[in-house]
Amino acid sequence: GGSKPLDTYELTAPGEGDGRIRGHRQILIAEPSALKALDSQNIVIKTGTRSIQYLKGAQWADRLPLIVQARLAETFQRSGSFAGVGKPGEGLAIDYQVIAEVRSFDVRVGQGGDRATVELFVRLLNDRNGEVRAQRSFSAAAPVSGSGNAAYVAALDAAFGQASRDIVRWTESAI
Repeated sequence: GGSKPLDTYELTAPGEGDGRIRGHRQILIAEPSALKALDSQNIVIKTGTRSIQYLKGAQWADRLPLIVQARLAETFQRSGSFAGVGKPGEGLAIDYQVIAEVRSFDVRVGQGGDRATVELFVRLLNDRNGEVRAQRSFSAAAPVSGSGNAAYVAALDAAFGQASRDIVRWTESAI
């Protein structure tokens, strides 16, 4: 007997840029903050304005903020626009911190078709003087194509990919 193991999913980092370093700046990707409903391995399904559930039989490979942090760092690395990209504890002499808050990371079901929605609020913090250089909210959505857990996660991955590409382009222009 025993229960069936959960399907475990990961996000991907979009492959942008040619990998050649074009800048001298070094940035740190901090672990994003999130409300408890999003700060777990559960995949959120929004069934109404104030109602959430978790995707049955499925989970993230780690806590969602850690996955977002790792894939954002990878997206920045692939861009080739920064001399160094790292996470806390990796020993970089950083110029800026990318501080994100996960505001939405869910699949909305019902009204007019299922769609994945991702919203990340991002601040660029000058690490030399502690000043916020810029801040902005990034939102992306993707329709769910097909059915089942894999289709929901694929839509979330597509929405996250768009948001993370937008964050990298914005950061390149802001600093």
